[in-house]
Amino acid sequence: MDDENLGGLHRICRDDPEDKFVKLLSFVDGKPGQSAANVADPWYTGDFDATWRDVLSGCKALLAYVG
Repeated sequence: MDDENLGGLHRICRDDPEDKFVKLLSFVDGKPGQSAANVADPWYTGDFDATWRDVLSGCKALLAYVG
């Protein structure tokens, strides 16, 4: 997720009063809901490996957080 995706969710759902919308990489930083890096976007970079690494590390951190 990047800032644009997060903004889209806020527009569609008319904000997020319970702060449930967070970037995936905020779990890697150990601060869900806080400022975090964006997942690399292969549409612009062409670097699918970087996107894979970001998503994999984010998902592992998310699972550790909820587990």
